[in-house]
Amino acid sequence: MKQVKGPTDHVVVVGAGLAGLSTALRLAGAGRKVTVIERESVPGGRNGLLNQSGYAFDTGPSVLTMPDLIADALACVGEELKDWLDLVPLKPLYRAFYADGSQLDVHADTNQMREEIAKTISPAEAIGYSKYVDFVTKLYKYEMKDFIDRNIDSPLNLLTPNLARLIALGGFRRLAPKVNKFLKDPRTQRIYSFQAMYAGVSPQQALAIYAVIAYMDSVNGVFFPKGGMHAVPRALAGAAQKHGVTFKYNTTVTGIEKSNGRATAVLTNNGERITCDVVVLNPDLPVAWKELLGKEPRSIKRLKYSPSCATLLIGSNKSYDRLAHHNIHFGQAWDGIFDELIKKKTLMSDPSILVTVPSKDDASLVPPGKTSYYVLFPTPNLSADIDWKKIGPKYRDQMIKALEDRGYDGFGDSIEFEHMTTPLDWKEQGMEMGAPFASAHTFFQTGPFRPKNLAAGYENVVFAGSGTQPGVGVPMVLISGRLAAERIVGPVK
Repeated sequence: MKQVKGPTDHVVVVGAGLAGLSTALRLAGAGRKVTVIERESVPGGRNGLLNQSGYAFDTGPSVLTMPDLIADALACVGEELKDWLDLVPLKPLYRAFYADGSQLDVHADTNQMREEIAKTISPAEAIGYSKYVDFVTKLYKYEMKDFIDRNIDSPLNLLTPNLARLIALGGFRRLAPKVNKFLKDPRTQRIYSFQAMYAGVSPQQALAIYAVIAYMDSVNGVFFPKGGMHAVPRALAGAAQKHGVTFKYNTTVTGIEKSNGRATAVLTNNGERITCDVVVLNPDLPVAWKELLGKEPRSIKRLKYSPSCATLLIGSNKSYDRLAHHNIHFGQAWDGIFDELIKKKTLMSDPSILVTVPSKDDASLVPPGKTSYYVLFPTPNLSADIDWKKIGPKYRDQMIKALEDRGYDGFGDSIEFEHMTTPLDWKEQGMEMGAPFASAHTFFQTGPFRPKNLAAGYENVVFAGSGTQPGVGVPMVLISGRLAAERIVGPVK
């Protein structure tokens, strides 16, 4: 494994996102002096926080899986997860609503899920589900150690016995046909393949290895941290600070000094010059290259980006008894909507919608008697010919109408506070092409072909976050923090 060259005593981490915090904890545990510089007033990066009118909203990810990865980061400084976070296992993980009026609760307990499928669909489908669980469990076992949880310097690093096992399992075939081999009903096919969207590709385009994301949530479980998703970066930052990491909030890095192929200091908008031995960059990788390293390598220019999304954060005086914590409303269309989103780059005519209700499991996030909603509609990224300044307000109305059409009676009239985020807003927050899911996980942007976490031309600049290996999603960015730390101090126990 390649590592940074020269001294590594003082490391500056730019950005207190989940990956930056994961890196900082591991470096602190390895005895390094660590300074984290964050432009916002709180940690979290994309996992942000909005407090307004008595409501506390998470502005980024809403689904938490693989809490063992949080525990692993905290353990690097001798801390325990239970002392920092109160995690509630969600039951059900999701509630899926379909255009034909049926619904399906998704459970992590495989026996319970088998019963749910047998009752709602058929005993034969429940048998297919069991075989699918066996498939994704093997995928996870073969992938995690060799393909996700390690630094990859060359495709040759992948030549392991597990590669042969993955090939034999069909991991490099397309996801949708592989899922359909086990599951015959469109309802189960959708609930166990939609996770490919987290990787920025459609189920039809994704490789079957991305069914591992379905394992991470639908088999391993989904959790909700009391205090909202923002409790996770608060916990990681709190533990890091307790163990000597220095945080400089409300501070923007404006440049990086370079001498003889090494970054020597970080410059800030406050006029500070912070000398250091290593720099870890947690901003979106293409943006970090352009704005902080002053380059755009050809490999970065060629990247293709994931679809984006429009979100509504809603404070409301109305609740709906039929909802779970996470709710997915599937439209009638399926294959065609991905063509609209990815190939035609148009707004979806029949969208599938994610509605999360954080206040269902934590009333402290809202004023008494109120409800909070996090509503997500997939959209094209900014490569599409869509003027969000003009379209945004109209699309907001379409989002509200789509919710009301799907059974949220009186939703628009019950709104007391709302905040909309469009692809243009994501771009203004520092995400290339307005894509919060970063560069898409197509074959040639996956594994060894994804942008490296060592900056070419620098001996001591490392990337962390969703733009580099292993990729997108809360589990992946936490792992990316560990991989970044290993580039600096070697394997972290």
